[in-house]
Amino acid sequence: MSGRFPTSYTVTPDDSGKRLDQFLAAKIPDISRARVQQLIEQHQVLVNDIEAKPSLRLRGNETIRLLGPPQLEPLRAIPEDIPLDVVYEDADLAIINKPAGMMVHAGAGAAEDVRNRGTLVNALLHRFKTLSQVGGELRPGIVHRLDKETSGLIVVAKNDEMHRKLAAQFSRRQVKKTYIALVHGALKAERGTINATISRDAVRRTRMTTRRFGGREAITHYQVRRRIDSPYGKFTLLELKIDTGRTHQIRVHLASLGHPVVGDVLYGAPREIKPLLAGKSRNDDVRAVENQSLPRNFLHAAALEFHHPRNGEVVSHSAPLPPELEAFLASL
Repeated sequence: MSGRFPTSYTVTPDDSGKRLDQFLAAKIPDISRARVQQLIEQHQVLVNDIEAKPSLRLRGNETIRLLGPPQLEPLRAIPEDIPLDVVYEDADLAIINKPAGMMVHAGAGAAEDVRNRGTLVNALLHRFKTLSQVGGELRPGIVHRLDKETSGLIVVAKNDEMHRKLAAQFSRRQVKKTYIALVHGALKAERGTINATISRDAVRRTRMTTRRFGGREAITHYQVRRRIDSPYGKFTLLELKIDTGRTHQIRVHLASLGHPVVGDVLYGAPREIKPLLAGKSRNDDVRAVENQSLPRNFLHAAALEFHHPRNGEVVSHSAPLPPELEAFLASL
């Protein structure tokens, strides 16, 4: 919606009883209720020239004035001086070893200062200046993604031609991606394939699930690298390869087996891991073992291999487990 401001609306008797935010969300084209509530909180909405709460019940005949534009200006990612671990770079693309805790790109739903700072994209723009624009102004260079709390290798494109050709390799499942994960419990098989469709959880919208009908195909292959029998119970260190790249794929697939990724509280991992002292009396001389916690997911994108879109040569790189994951393994 574009036009002059303030813009006025008159409440009719038919709208009597509606909440203020509900009324405006219905009246203004292409606006969410959350955005209406944000406008109200920013003092951009007056009811009979008085500020009101989103929950105000309308009675009819009120005059509602909108003082500012209902739509936010589209975000553009801005350069930010953030250190990057560049594993490989040429004129067309780069491979970055992303730390856990860094979002790949900004989200559209948060406040300006939160959603457009501290992301991988901000750092890429500062480092490389020019990136592909295929993904839009908020996601320049981004061909694929890693979850915020997942570390490891991600490839970025410096121009649109490389972006499209890399995206085609991902789409054709020609990119080889290897992950390392530590999960709770002991998987029975030494290797296996999880082939379970993934869709968004109907109740908890931040989660994905394998339990709904009609999800998207997702295939994950795993192999046991190490079995750990510790004072905290059993754990399994896995090497995983994925044929598809669904949201939270590895995390939700492993959780569906009853073996959530360590640190992944969204999918059922405990926030704190307590030592097992079963069978011991309180009077036994038991070495004190502290509770353990991991403030990130034990999931690391360890290797990436693809054909360079420019010359067809194989590009293959790996990244070791970051220090905090090595330290956590040692602590077990």
